[in-house]
Amino acid sequence: MAEDRNPREIQTRDKQTRAQYEYTPASTLPDPLPQPGFKFRYIMTALLGQPQTTNVATKMREGWVPVKAVDHPELHIDGNSAGNVEVGGLMLCKAPIEFTNARNEYYAKQSRAQVDAVNNNFMRQNDARMPLFSETKSQATRGTRFGDGTK
Repeated sequence: MAEDRNPREIQTRDKQTRAQYEYTPASTLPDPLPQPGFKFRYIMTALLGQPQTTNVATKMREGWVPVKAVDHPELHIDGNSAGNVEVGGLMLCKAPIEFTNARNEYYAKQSRAQVDAVNNNFMRQNDARMPLFSETKSQATRGTRFGDGTK
């Protein structure tokens, strides 16, 4: 019975090509198609079932405008009673890029001022007999090959 079997080296198989799929998990919040000149952001309208009207009013005063569901049919979401795009207590809003850039510059300036204030307070305690070490600069050096004797 063993004589009827062909050696494994003689047998060939046609390569079956499998389709290569790359899995990406679905996003919880859908992304709208980009619009030139506008930045999109989700704003909290409810937390644990409680409406967050103060947060919404603050964002509206800052310049964010709710996005209407009819303007973005690619999102496939039914709007709320006002026709806005809302998912799980988050409402999609948009603002001009100039506004978002100005806001980012404002907060960067605030952050720099706070860092400068901390550094100035720290260096105020400096004494010439025992100077404080304060290095706020960083530098990048090009690496060398290991073992070539340069470092």
